[in-house]
Amino acid sequence: MMSDLLLDQVRTLLAVVDEQSFDRAAAVLHVTPSAVSQRVKALEQRMGRVLILRTKPVRLTDSGQVLVRFARQLTRLEADTRAELGLADATGPVTLPIAVNADSLATWFLAALAAVPTEPPIAFDLRSDDQDHTAALLREGLVMAAVTSAPHPVQGCTSSRLGRMRYRAVASPVFFARWLADRPLATALAAAPALLFDRKDDLQDRFLRGLTRRAPNVGVRHFVPSSESFADAVVAGLGWGLVPELQLQLRDGLVDLAPDRPVDVPLYWQQWKLDSPALATVADAVSREAARALRR
Repeated sequence: MMSDLLLDQVRTLLAVVDEQSFDRAAAVLHVTPSAVSQRVKALEQRMGRVLILRTKPVRLTDSGQVLVRFARQLTRLEADTRAELGLADATGPVTLPIAVNADSLATWFLAALAAVPTEPPIAFDLRSDDQDHTAALLREGLVMAAVTSAPHPVQGCTSSRLGRMRYRAVASPVFFARWLADRPLATALAAAPALLFDRKDDLQDRFLRGLTRRAPNVGVRHFVPSSESFADAVVAGLGWGLVPELQLQLRDGLVDLAPDRPVDVPLYWQQWKLDSPALATVADAVSREAARALRR
């Protein structure tokens, strides 16, 4: 069946997924939205199944995820082949979609990308999510590599350990005096306002369970879906939260609530099993910077 696939149809499906709409895919491909729709429909008819759900944004079915992984591998191999033949300028820079957790993105990861050689040119398409969920983007075929807390490789990928990102439970002095001083820490934290990155973030709950050995109370919870703003919210006294040590170096004066109870999150680099010089170059740079910035 794969040998019967038309490459323009497969590339069109990939463009729709990357641009998250048929109209934007049409602009990238320099065709009409009607042509994009017809190509995707023809591909679905050829495969005998629905590949993409026409929602806003669009979503892939399980079959669509398999085909998008194939399409991305195909385009990556084509670009690498052109580069080896000296034809890279004809196709522009290599684009690598990478998933990375927000805390790594705010601390050490950009330094890794800055160390990647500029020739041949590589364009980074970064997707940010919680470290417990970045591997899902690999599984769906939306990215080619990911910084993730999942040690076991996604099917078709390799996994290598980067190191441990250490978090500290911290609060501002004013917040500490109001909510936590002169009270047992576990009881006080369970009742005090807490900061979470988003509704998938359970780092604070894991920390509390380690203190109390029971499910935490559901009190006031503020969701701040930005790593930098999360740390700023702690400084402002909005709540207590777990902040990476790498960020605390830039924010003096916070109270370490449990100096003997840091939370370490192991991070891994997962990438497709693909003989891609560009992907290998980025992986080397990420590994070197992680060895410098993360705990071993």
